[in-house]
Amino acid sequence: MKKEKIVVLSGAGVSAESGLKTFRGNNGLWEGYRVEEVATPEAWQANPSIVQEFYNHRRKACKEAEPNGAHLAIANLEKNYEVIVITQNVDDLHERAGSSFVLHLHGELMKSRSTVDAKLVYPIKGDRIEMGELCEKGSQLRPHIVWFGESVPLMEQAIHLIRDADIILVIGTSLMVYPAAGLMHYAPNESRLYLIDPNAMEYDVPNGTVRINEKAVKGMKILLEMLTK
Repeated sequence: MKKEKIVVLSGAGVSAESGLKTFRGNNGLWEGYRVEEVATPEAWQANPSIVQEFYNHRRKACKEAEPNGAHLAIANLEKNYEVIVITQNVDDLHERAGSSFVLHLHGELMKSRSTVDAKLVYPIKGDRIEMGELCEKGSQLRPHIVWFGESVPLMEQAIHLIRDADIILVIGTSLMVYPAAGLMHYAPNESRLYLIDPNAMEYDVPNGTVRINEKAVKGMKILLEMLTK
């Protein structure tokens, strides 16, 4: 018997319970920086050292963090379902929890890439990319992150995956950031939708969506009970 396919759309709220700061903290700041200072191509052109160091610090925090109960519960869904994780997160906690198919819409913190050829992507040994560290074509390596103002190269693949979902689980994200927010428009009419978020009641989601108004870890426990029943 063919397993039902669950597509999980995960965001910063999943990793927050592992101690990783969410994308926007107080007053629109990101760990003390304005987004424009660290997460745009213009920031990289203006001061690549600051951008590099910002992501080096984030990478160190990521390596010190551990997958939480939500990551583990999502991975455990694979026992009974075909599970695809489409995440807005750049950390590797889904993979470390055991999820076997993870699509990173916004890039991967634990990888670097060439500044002249986006197809040249490398795993990072340790937690740093140094200025002067070059790709095989001789250009500076940068974080393998999709910055504001850059295209999201994996969107087409994400759309294809969500069109084939039996169950869609949105967890830890308001889906307010485009283009990722547009993914819900491609959900099959007959798919079952679940939303786990502390502010779930406030979001504009399709009719029939089951809203679980909790943080990720507790919300996943509730969802597993629902699916079991």
